[in-house]
This record gives sequence, C-alpha cells and structure tokens, in this order.
Amino acid sequence: MFIFLIPSLFFGWALGANDAANVFGPPVASKLLKLRYAIILSSLFIIVGAITQGHGGMETMKAISSGSLASSSIAVLASAITMTVMINLKIPVSSSQAIIGAITGMNLITNTDVDWWMILKVVLAWVGTPVGGMIFGLIAYRLIRPFYKKIKSPLYQDRILKIMVIIFGCYGSYALGANNVANITGVFVNQLGVMNALLIGSFAIAGGVLSYSWKTMSSFGKDLTNFNYFSSSIVILAESVTVWLYAFIGIPVSTSQAVIGATIGTGLAAGNVQIKKKQILKIIIAWINTPISSGLIAVALHLIFKAIGIIN
Repeated sequence: MFIFLIPSLFFGWALGANDAANVFGPPVASKLLKLRYAIILSSLFIIVGAITQGHGGMETMKAISSGSLASSSIAVLASAITMTVMINLKIPVSSSQAIIGAITGMNLITNTDVDWWMILKVVLAWVGTPVGGMIFGLIAYRLIRPFYKKIKSPLYQDRILKIMVIIFGCYGSYALGANNVANITGVFVNQLGVMNALLIGSFAIAGGVLSYSWKTMSSFGKDLTNFNYFSSSIVILAESVTVWLYAFIGIPVSTSQAVIGATIGTGLAAGNVQIKKKQILKIIIAWINTPISSGLIAVALHLIFKAIGIIN
C-alpha cells in the first residue's frame, strides 16, 4: 500500500510548494511579512483545515475516481509530474485540474465508467472560482478601505495591516487545506479511511510548504500586479473566502484561480493597480493545458507500466 501512496506524498509536496504562494505570496513579496513566519503559519493551518473540514472534498474525489488502486496511483503520479513542471516554470497552477484531468484520462484508457455529471460540476466550479474571487475582492476592498483610511497614524496603519495579513493568511491556509487535501489522497479513501487520508494528505502538503514554497512565495505577488500593503491583505481575504465556500460544497477548486480573480477585483476597486495582463493570460492558458497535459501523462504512464509488466 505504501508504494501506491508515494505519488500522493509527491503530489502533496508539489501542491504545498506551489499553492502556499497564493495565500502568503502577496505580503511576503511586498515585504509586509517575513518569509519564515508565513511558511510556519501556512503549514500549521493547512493541517488544521484539512483535518477539520476536508471530508466533503474526499467524497467528491471518491465519486470521480472509481478505478483500481494501481490506476489511482498512476493518476496521482501524473498530477504530481504536471504540478512539478508548472512550479519550475513559475506558473501557479491548479492541483484540482491536474488530478481531475489525470483521473479522467485513466478512466478512459482503462474503460472505467466516468461520472461526467460530477466532472461537469467541478468544471463549472473552476469557472466560478475566479469570478467569485473577483466579486469578493471588489466588495472587500470597498467595505474595509473606508475604515482603514480613518486610521491616521502610519504606525497604527502598519500594525493593523500586519494583523490583517496574519489573520487572513491563516484563514486562507485553513481554506487551502480544507479544500485541496482531497486532491492528494481522495482517490485512496476506500483503502485508507477518511481520517487517515486527511492526515497523510495534509502532512504531505505541509511538507511542501516547509521545504520549497519559498521559491514561489517570494516572487508570486510581483508577477501579477504591483501590490501595495492594503491591497495584498484584501486579495488574501477574497481568495480565502472563495476557496472556503467551495470546501463547504465539497468541490476542490484552484487557489490560483481564486487569487487571480481576487487580484483583478481588488485592482478594479482600487482603480490604480497595474495588472500585468500578459502574465494573467499565461496562467489562463495553463489552466486549459493542465487537465489535458495531466490526462495525457496519465495515459502515457499507464501504457508504459503495462508494456513493462508493472500493471496488467
């Protein structure tokens, strides 16, 4: 069983290394929060979120993935490879899209039934995620900014911002764990049990945050827009609310999509934030490529392993 879980540990590591930037990247990039504090807080709250609220997403992944233990492991491995490639290209990418694409590819190549209705619900959620982030970014900026502007002392403004960033970042990490842990071990729920799947998945994600998230976290915010301190905190809040709401529904979604939507919404509300459209377009293209690439990699791995006799 452990051998089949190795791809999940790899996938969880890749998710943590990539997606922590979506939560704490803006304040770290803008020097509002020190990198080491962001990494520690993110790791802890990812675990808490996964254990306390990751059950819904597990049920969704269980319904979509109906293949054998070996095929599920191959799907996770394909997702992990896809995520790793995207990380090295410095492109924030969706673990949800990677795993759904890989599972679909494996189900098709092995003639396993595909729950197209459930997949359609997930795809619709992918569309709704950046839209939700944009709406929450607009609303949050316009609601919170008037109160923030009433603080006249720069010293107190700085203190309030740091408190906001820490609270919103911890909340975002909680939402990340609650929503995305199912991507890591959801295909193995029948073999592991829900709680074991949550624990293994959450610790794998936290391991990626602790060991490698510094690379994306310190540069991600700079690649999207010229964040100021206040806008950074609003982006985190809007993204976190969006991802957390989908955790309630039980549909794993992309923090990358949520943060980009939140960035656009916050920028529109502020009226003076320069959004780098070419970078956003690059990421949108990656959203389209991710499930397709992951599915093709899964099919290729299946054929290779079958040819050399590892699987039947």
